[in-house]
Amino acid sequence: MPDAILTINAGSSSIKFALFANGHDIPAEPEVVGQIDGIGLSGEIGPHLKAKGASGEVLDDCDLPLTGDGPHRAALAFLVDWLRRHDGNRTIVGVGHRVVHGAERFSRPLLIDAPAVAVLRGFIPLAPLHQPHNIAGIEAMTAALPGVPQVACFDTAFHRSQPEVAQRFALPRAISDQGVRRYGFHGLSYEYIADVLPQHLGERADGRVIVAHLGNGASMCAMNRRRSVATTMGFTAVEGLMMGTRCGSLDPGVLLYLMDYRGMDARALEKLLYKESGLLGVSGISQDMRELLASDKREAREAVDLFCYRIVREIGSLAAALGGLDALVFTGGIGEHAAPVRAQVCRALGWLGIALDETANAAHARRITAADFSVDVLVLPTNEEWMIARHTAELVG
Repeated sequence: MPDAILTINAGSSSIKFALFANGHDIPAEPEVVGQIDGIGLSGEIGPHLKAKGASGEVLDDCDLPLTGDGPHRAALAFLVDWLRRHDGNRTIVGVGHRVVHGAERFSRPLLIDAPAVAVLRGFIPLAPLHQPHNIAGIEAMTAALPGVPQVACFDTAFHRSQPEVAQRFALPRAISDQGVRRYGFHGLSYEYIADVLPQHLGERADGRVIVAHLGNGASMCAMNRRRSVATTMGFTAVEGLMMGTRCGSLDPGVLLYLMDYRGMDARALEKLLYKESGLLGVSGISQDMRELLASDKREAREAVDLFCYRIVREIGSLAAALGGLDALVFTGGIGEHAAPVRAQVCRALGWLGIALDETANAAHARRITAADFSVDVLVLPTNEEWMIARHTAELVG
């Protein structure tokens, strides 16, 4: 039977999955893609699976039967059984997992065994909101597909090429030596963009490029020779740009003030920084950029303006780290689909040699640069699942 690679992105209450045909070259588009939502949530709404085929047709849209097993294990056991029933002509020969944190230790994908899982557990303090769920996905798939190789693909790995000075905080060395440093995230997305850049920029792909991954989570990466030089996210995925519900960079004195004078503890601050801030917090309306752009309320406009302002500020910083700019790439849900955001950002960057082709931008064209300007501006869809599938296929042979 033909072989297949399954990719898993396990979160706290959802699991994204994709099934790729495994051959000499992994196709960029999966044969099956979908998501299981509502995992482990209390109340009447239980886990729900929605899956689509290669042409976008809905293959299934169903509730999952509840079992007494752990929520991730039960959901992924159901998924494996569902895949066998709906695509039984393929044999899964490897499972690739998106793992948020590889710390300083891992700069490339890892074939997982029991000792490796123990090492990944050691990184939980570095990503307490993500790493435990990534590990739960690994353990659940190991139980559901015993003997099938599991591969961890790290969101931090792409940034390990940065110079030491870009990874340090100005903290005592004893603290830095304990792993408190700038790691950066969204590395699988940046790795994909770096891989396809020559198709769009030719030799200029190896020049000074800034990639803006803009979505509910948002960050940017400065690349030279298609390697990470600097990035906006640091020790956690809350630093840098304003995001859907995350505040981005914040004066740490604000946290001390909230602790001392508003009585907020670590958990209350965590909820504030990760769940109640960003576009949602500033607008008081929504974290969804589409809703904010469609709204005529002043608060919505202020949230969009602040989002764009922070992007422009960070692009200036990254361009300084690169010593100039040859290309700017927009990707991610907002980057790919929110033409007004791209326009507002680019209009503020004329001093960098950027000028927008308004018609191309409105049409979401791949290249949205006006003629005769020095900096190329591209809109490229990312494909993290494909990167995971390729790495997994390479490691499982």
